[in-house]
Amino acid sequence: MKVAALLSGGVDSSVALLKLCEAGHDVQAFYLKVWLEDDALAAHCPWEEDLEYARAVAENLQVPLEIIALQHAYRDTILSYTLEQIKAGFTPNPDMLCNNHIKFGAFVEAAGEHFDRIATGHYAGTQTLDHGVALVRARDRFKDQTYFLARLGQKQLRRALFPLSGMQKREVREQAARASLPTAGRRDSQGLCFLGKISFSDFLAARLGRRPGPFVEEESGQIVGEHQGYWFYTIGQRRGLSLSGGPWYVTRRDILTNQVFISRDYFSADKPRNRFVATGLHWNLDEPESQIRTSGSMRVKLRHGEQEYSCHFLEESTDRVVVQIEGHDQGIAPGQFAVFYHEDICLGSAVISS
Repeated sequence: MKVAALLSGGVDSSVALLKLCEAGHDVQAFYLKVWLEDDALAAHCPWEEDLEYARAVAENLQVPLEIIALQHAYRDTILSYTLEQIKAGFTPNPDMLCNNHIKFGAFVEAAGEHFDRIATGHYAGTQTLDHGVALVRARDRFKDQTYFLARLGQKQLRRALFPLSGMQKREVREQAARASLPTAGRRDSQGLCFLGKISFSDFLAARLGRRPGPFVEEESGQIVGEHQGYWFYTIGQRRGLSLSGGPWYVTRRDILTNQVFISRDYFSADKPRNRFVATGLHWNLDEPESQIRTSGSMRVKLRHGEQEYSCHFLEESTDRVVVQIEGHDQGIAPGQFAVFYHEDICLGSAVISS
């Protein structure tokens, strides 16, 4: 099988490439370059270091490596979307859109059409069913990344290949060491895919600047401090407020007046935070059967990680649902993706609107 393997310079994609080679596939490795050299933040992005690791791994495994320049596509889709959403007061997820629009989108258009499969180092899997290809959870539930892949469509899933689906992270490290891969001891990257070593706050400051405004106590309406711009905060945030007398939590933001409302009484009984409205429904397979949506066997994640909730739809239309979760989540914020599951199958996702 002819496989295009996306190589990032990290240990996960390196071992994915190794497994493809061991399976006897005809493999071509690709490094996707998404940073513009003339960008003010480019000097802080470790893409050159990542590329050197990718080259070393490809050479070690005797696989040809090609660099695909997707800077403009990345800027015009992921970066523009992220900044527009943040300025509008939402909490977007750039990594999810990167998988959909760049790795399984722009890359396929640029170089991937000649390959049977597109392989990545994601912790996820696929399963062929009678009515399509399902996105399924990885064996390593802690590392599982199906949340970030939940916007992929059937055309993309039919060509997706995830060699790490049955591996634990520990096993990936061990296999990299046994094969003497240059990335065996390299630390995993943290944070969003396009930030590198840049903090998200520094990224926002460079792109949106700073705009001082008041922290306002939700219950009293009193000003209790000053912030540097509403875009630095999200609903439920506790860290980074730099206020005494806390803990304080962000309850909402007024983007017109640049006010950030906060409270020390975030978890009281009259603030249950167990219901939200979502739009932009995207089902990976056919729309789930009604009994799945209403029986309580459906679960939802509101962010990447192990935390998930049983849920059901209180109201439903073609592109809008009201979701009730069995539990309370402190960080339900407009712009976040809600990703729905039934057992190990990722059913699809929607965007939280309120």
